[in-house]
Amino acid sequence: MRRRPSAAFWVMVVLLTLLVIVPLLWMLITSFKTVGESQSDPPTLIPQDPTGRAYGEILTTGGQNPVLRWALNSFAAAGLHALLVVVVSSMAGYALARMSFRFKNAIFSVILLTLFVPGFVFLMPNYLLMDQLSWLDTLWALVVPGAAGAFGVFFMRQFFLAIPKELEEVALIDGASAWTIFTRIILPNAKPALATLTVLSFLSNWNDFVWPLFVLFSPERLTLPAGLSLLQGAYTTDYPVIMAGATVAAVPVLILYVFVQRYVIEGVANSGIKG
Repeated sequence: MRRRPSAAFWVMVVLLTLLVIVPLLWMLITSFKTVGESQSDPPTLIPQDPTGRAYGEILTTGGQNPVLRWALNSFAAAGLHALLVVVVSSMAGYALARMSFRFKNAIFSVILLTLFVPGFVFLMPNYLLMDQLSWLDTLWALVVPGAAGAFGVFFMRQFFLAIPKELEEVALIDGASAWTIFTRIILPNAKPALATLTVLSFLSNWNDFVWPLFVLFSPERLTLPAGLSLLQGAYTTDYPVIMAGATVAAVPVLILYVFVQRYVIEGVANSGIKG
C-alpha cells in the first residue's frame, strides 16, 4: 500500500517553494517602485506609487543602456551555443557508448577528469585562442568555447547506454548504416536527453557573466548579464532599473523551462542508469 506524504513533507515543499518564489516576486515588485521607495527603511511590500519608469529606461531603443540589444545578443549566443553543444556531445557520446575503438576507455577517463578542473583555469587559454582566431569582441567568442564540454559528452553517453541494443541490431540486419542508425533511431529515442542538455547549455551560456566581460569590449555587443552590471552607477544605485533588467533576463528562462520541463525531468531520470 502506497503511503501518503506526511504533513512535514508538505511543509518542506511549501518552504522550498517560497524560497524560490519570494525573491522573484520581490525583484518584480521593486522594479515598479520609485528610487526613493526602493531604498526606504523599512521596505514597503506593495509600491505606494507604482511606476513603469524603470522599464521605460531599459527598453527604450537607442538609449544609454540597450537592454533589448543585450537580450538579443544573449539569445543568439545561448541558442547557437546550445545547438553546437548538442551536436558535438550527441556524436561523441554515441561513439563512446556504442562504437569500439582503441583507447576508448582511456579517452573517456580523460574526459571525465576534465570535470574536476576549475573553469577559471580555461579562461586564459581560451582567451588566447580567441585572439589567434580574431574572434575577440564577436559572437563566436561566446558560442564556440565550451561546445565540447565534458558534462555534455558524459550525459549523452549515459543516456545512450540505456537505449536497448536490439534497436540497432534490427536496423543493422535491414542494412542501415551507422549514420542512419544514429540519426533515425538513436536520436529520436533520445529526445528527453537532448532537450535537457539543450536547456542546461542554454542556461549556462545565458547566465555567464565573467567570460563575456573578458572577450567583449563594445557596449552594444555585451550580453544581458554583463550589460546589467553597467546599470549600477559609481555613486548611486537605481535599484528599480537593476531589478527591471533582472526581470527581463529572468522571464525568457522561466518561459523556456515551463515548455520543456517534462523533457528535462524525463531526461535526468533516465540518464546515468548504466555505467
